[in-house]
Amino acid sequence: MRVQLSEVALDVEVSGEGPAVLLLHGFPDSRELWRHQVPALNDAGFTTVAPSLRGFGASERPEGGVGAHHPAKHVGDAIELLAYLGIDRFHVVGHDWGSGIAQGVTQFLPDRVRTLSLLSVGHLASIRSAGWEQKQRSWYMLLFQLTGLAEEWLARDDFANLREMLGEHPDAEAVIEPLRAPGALTAALDIYRAGLPAEVQFGEGAPVVPLPESVPVMGVWSAGDRFLTERSMSGTAEFVAGPWRYERVEDAGHWMQLDRPGKVNELLLSFLKENG
Repeated sequence: MRVQLSEVALDVEVSGEGPAVLLLHGFPDSRELWRHQVPALNDAGFTTVAPSLRGFGASERPEGGVGAHHPAKHVGDAIELLAYLGIDRFHVVGHDWGSGIAQGVTQFLPDRVRTLSLLSVGHLASIRSAGWEQKQRSWYMLLFQLTGLAEEWLARDDFANLREMLGEHPDAEAVIEPLRAPGALTAALDIYRAGLPAEVQFGEGAPVVPLPESVPVMGVWSAGDRFLTERSMSGTAEFVAGPWRYERVEDAGHWMQLDRPGKVNELLLSFLKENG
């Protein structure tokens, strides 16, 4: 379905009956990332709400430059979407950038979030303090700051460099295809430019806000992730004020919900049910 919000129209899949689960994807995906989780959650008695974020997939790419893609804008979209659907309390699951947005939603609505599940990406403060190996793995985040240059490099030779970055992504070709549209690649990269400029990535003096005490949090990291170290996720425990659960998924890359859908579904369902 297409939902018109105050600033942008989002492509959203809503299905199932029962307690709501908001599923938030990251770069460079769309709501299709959750296609293995949606039926499993629906069958287990949950309603799933899976939007393609603004600037991604079939959702609109708003005008307004980099600022229109700030993570706070995505948080606002998620909250407005829940209001449109009449959803009060809900679980939230985020992967990659969706994890950061899910954390923002939780900080803003702690009394309405039942649980928070973070896939691949933990708390920003944990990522920043994860050591030199994590900084090396994050090299591309600095490249993405270079407007024009990053687009040219990623799209060169029929997206050869982006294809290499997405090497283990099971849907790499399907994900690249919509990025060929005019402005699509810039819109996808602008979330990095708005939300993770260099001073945020490496600024040790930035304030640290722990996740709220009232919300149980699960962090899930996959052993084959090329972009994030285990420490960046396991260290999130230091920035969670409430209950914390850590899980490691073997034999999976960054896109664990596509590589090991059965395992990811098992973890999500056990966590959601024990904190229903």
